Amino acid sequence: MMDLKSKIREIPDFPTKGISFKDITTLLKEKDAFRFVINKIISEFKEKNISKVLGIESRGFIMGGALAHQLNAGFVPVRKKGKLPAEKISETYQLEYGMDTIEMHKDALKEDDVVLIHDDLLATGGTANAVYNMVKRVGVKNVYFSFICDLEFIQTPQKKVIQNLNPHILVKY
Repeated sequence: MMDLKSKIREIPDFPTKGISFKDITTLLKEKDAFRFVINKIISEFKEKNISKVLGIESRGFIMGGALAHQLNAGFVPVRKKGKLPAEKISETYQLEYGMDTIEMHKDALKEDDVVLIHDDLLATGGTANAVYNMVKRVGVKNVYFSFICDLEFIQTPQKKVIQNLNPHILVKY
C-alpha cells in the first residue's frame, strides 16, 4: 500500500484564509503514485460494466480520461458554465460563498449507461451532488462515484447524498 497522503501537498490559506488546499499535482507528477491511484480505482470498478466516466472540471479530467481508457468507456467532461459548445444540460448549486453552475452536453449520456463520476476531492459534496442530479435527470440508474480525497470533517446535506451512494475514496482527511 502506498502512503498517498505523503504525495499530496497541502497549501495553507488557499484559495482563502483558513482553507488547507489539497494539491494533487504533486501526486500526479510521480509516475508510480499516478499509476497506483489509477490501478486502485480500476480494480474497484473493472467488473461494474462502466460505459461512461464523467470527469468534473478540472482535476477530475486528469484521472477521468485515464480511467475511461482503462475501463474501455467513453469520457464525458463536466464543465463550468459556458465552456461547452453544443446543447447542454446544467445544474446550479450552492457554494459556501455563492452559487455556481456546471454543465454537460445533452447528448453525452443515455438511460442505459453505467456511469462513474470522478473528481479529485469530496468536500461539501455540492459539485458531486449537482452532477448526480444531472445524471438522474437523463434517466441513468447505475451511478458510481470515485474521489481521490475526502474531507471527512465537512458534513452537509449534499455530501450525505453522495456518502449514501458508497463512493470509492482513497485518502481521508
